[in-house]
Amino acid sequence: MSSGHQLDERVRQLFKQTYNYPPTAVTVAPGRMNVIGEHTDYNDGFVLPAAIDRFVAVAARQRRDGGIQLISDRYSAPVTLEALPAVRRGDWADYVIGVSRQLDDRLGPAGGFDLAVASDLPVGSGLSSSGALEVATAAALLASRGAELPALEVARLCQAAENEFVGARTGIMDQFAAALARAGNAMLLDCRALSFQAEPLPDARFSWLLADTRIKHELAGSTYNRRREECEAAAHSLDLPSLRDATEADLDRLTDEVQRRRARHVISENARVLAAADTLSRRATRSLGPLMYASHESLRNDFSVSSQELDSLVMLAAEVSAVVGARMMGGGFGGCAIILVESAGLEELEDHLRDGYQEQFHRAPEFYRVRTVDGALAAGR
Repeated sequence: MSSGHQLDERVRQLFKQTYNYPPTAVTVAPGRMNVIGEHTDYNDGFVLPAAIDRFVAVAARQRRDGGIQLISDRYSAPVTLEALPAVRRGDWADYVIGVSRQLDDRLGPAGGFDLAVASDLPVGSGLSSSGALEVATAAALLASRGAELPALEVARLCQAAENEFVGARTGIMDQFAAALARAGNAMLLDCRALSFQAEPLPDARFSWLLADTRIKHELAGSTYNRRREECEAAAHSLDLPSLRDATEADLDRLTDEVQRRRARHVISENARVLAAADTLSRRATRSLGPLMYASHESLRNDFSVSSQELDSLVMLAAEVSAVVGARMMGGGFGGCAIILVESAGLEELEDHLRDGYQEQFHRAPEFYRVRTVDGALAAGR
């Protein structure tokens, strides 16, 4: 039984135990890894994510009154509301509330609902637990209403919920991957055109390891929004719609050093994403390594979102001969490093990372060996 199917059953049981009747809709949405392309999505750039076999499951049922009850297997206290609040609460319920508000705006109010959440996706590790929760919530609430929206519209709706209600000014990558990714592929996504194409990931001779620093990050409360503001300021200084339109030749026009560094990262990272997609299409797996390491250096030096823990994991990974490439992944300041390694070298890699990281930080990292899966709303799923 797959993890997703296990969560399906788990969330059904949680719902029935909590509310004493079965749900009318259940959706399981995956988290994501990102092969390359950080802080480019909200700059209208390119990203290369893939959905992974860690999930969030949501069960829902509409109510006849306007009341809302929420339960999660991650948090002991249930949430009970008389109606959808107009302002955020500052906890996990905001993602559900934000999505429901977006659905009401598009489809009209539908009254209250009961909802349960079960998850095996780590929170704060940079694997997009929030995006998976949003997509699973949207799909389950749509089904419980007997309504439908195109998958891409669901992703955009969920992004709007996170931007406008939760307060994290993220791009669309996480929600897109949770909804539309395809197993065995990374998805080259143009975040301006919202067009995408599948790029085949390396075969079974290679594996993806996510090494978790166990330092949690919270996008809405971190410097994530500040980075977006710095990028927007740089684009404004260049009189461009976004840094997607900037070139290396534009960097000399930026007199503010911070703006120049942020722009240099976005320009170079977009180029690396396109190069990585070409590498995947040509099955030139080992050519991914230099691109991954260069991405990490750019995130550390020009975007200033790495940490000692992330730098250590990347450096330690580079010391293992079976490793193709490594870099920090996600918004930064904590979470995971993503490592591409020959499958035969996985054990050696984990041992080396564990020993080196524990010696430096007096705790062990967490490891996630992941495989890729379909998004919750992928065609033909």
